Amino acid sequence: MDFQQATPSWRTATRSRVKKWFPERQVHLRAEGRVTFFRITTFAQILFVILFLGTSGWVGFTSYSYVEHDKIVAGKNNLIADARLAYGSLLGEVADYQNKFNSITMDLEHNHTMMLGLVERNASLQQDLQSVSRKLEDTRDDRLNISTARDALIGKLAQIEQEMRALNGRNFALKDNLNSVEGDLQAALSERNQALFAGTQLRGQVTDLKTRLDQLQNTHKNSAQRLTEQTIGQIKVMEKVINIAGLDAKKLKIPYSPKSRGQGGPFIPASGKDLLPAGELKDSLINLASHLDRLNDLRRVMEHLPLTAPVDNYSITSRFGKRRDPINKRWAAHYGIDFGGVIRQSIYAPAPGTVRVAGWKNKYGRYIEIDHGSGVRTRYGHLHKILVKRGQKVDFRHKIGLLGNSGRSTGAHLHYETVFNGKAIDPMKFLKAGRYVFQKEE
Repeated sequence: MDFQQATPSWRTATRSRVKKWFPERQVHLRAEGRVTFFRITTFAQILFVILFLGTSGWVGFTSYSYVEHDKIVAGKNNLIADARLAYGSLLGEVADYQNKFNSITMDLEHNHTMMLGLVERNASLQQDLQSVSRKLEDTRDDRLNISTARDALIGKLAQIEQEMRALNGRNFALKDNLNSVEGDLQAALSERNQALFAGTQLRGQVTDLKTRLDQLQNTHKNSAQRLTEQTIGQIKVMEKVINIAGLDAKKLKIPYSPKSRGQGGPFIPASGKDLLPAGELKDSLINLASHLDRLNDLRRVMEHLPLTAPVDNYSITSRFGKRRDPINKRWAAHYGIDFGGVIRQSIYAPAPGTVRVAGWKNKYGRYIEIDHGSGVRTRYGHLHKILVKRGQKVDFRHKIGLLGNSGRSTGAHLHYETVFNGKAIDPMKFLKAGRYVFQKEE
């Protein structure tokens, strides 16, 4: 009973307070001697207060949001300016790194040329050694001939002695002949002794030449080994970059480079005497030359890989792979990435190449395709304007078009694809490989 009595009293007190704050009012209007009035009820006054407070709150909230939005926009503009400065600095560092890489390559080529000169000098020394050996053999043959002549002279002396016994009457004439023969024999013995002395000197010279040749061979062999190890290290780094980019280094099509590789002649099996002493050095240099050829091939491939982004300032609005179609909202395959940017923003070639397609292509709108060699191609869609022609050669950072919204597109952006041997590869892998190269050079 007490609760039922308390409830009406609470409601009555509340109504009395509301009527006290918002009493019913009458507005009187007098015109031409007539008085009219209209009432403003308590409910109407409460409704007016609620509308007034709601409107005031909404105006205050929108003003605060507008001020905060301006602050956020200003902060983002500062971040964008800082990012542009950082990207410009990064481009300068990239150019410095490329110059360093070219300098190292020129040093390697210079060392290779120097090693080839040393090989030629070594071959000349080996030919001199063979010439000395042949002279030594000729001296030995002369010594044998002298010994034979001496034996013949001794036999002739014996024959003369027999004739002397048989011809006593011609004794004086035979004595003259004997003296002449003895003089010839002494001259032959003297020539033989001179030949033996010359042979001994030649053998000493041959020994010295062999010692110097061995020392020279060991020095050059160690140098070739160090150069080979450095070359192999650089080859491994380049192959790792290519693998990071999603490519198979063994399946790359190496750009053609004209080289003189002609060889021929009849086959004559080599004997032990024909083998040169510097065979191991020659094998080391041949191994070094093969690795240098591989390094140069990979360097030519690296120069044509798209390792940088085709735009300077961008935000990635859609990545590679499965996604919701931006127009019909159905699941679809996306074989590239979308770079969001400002319309008419410059688009650059990320690597040297040849323009294969430049024109309108179905849903891509204004479209460019560049062949960079080695089976790698890049594609650019939804352009505002095309600045190159089909068949044109472009260099790194060559301006090829302007960012736009042509074709099947929902806004200004660049659709960018990378293709290897006809198969689409995520462009982010190439960009990741590019960042790895820059970090490695640092």
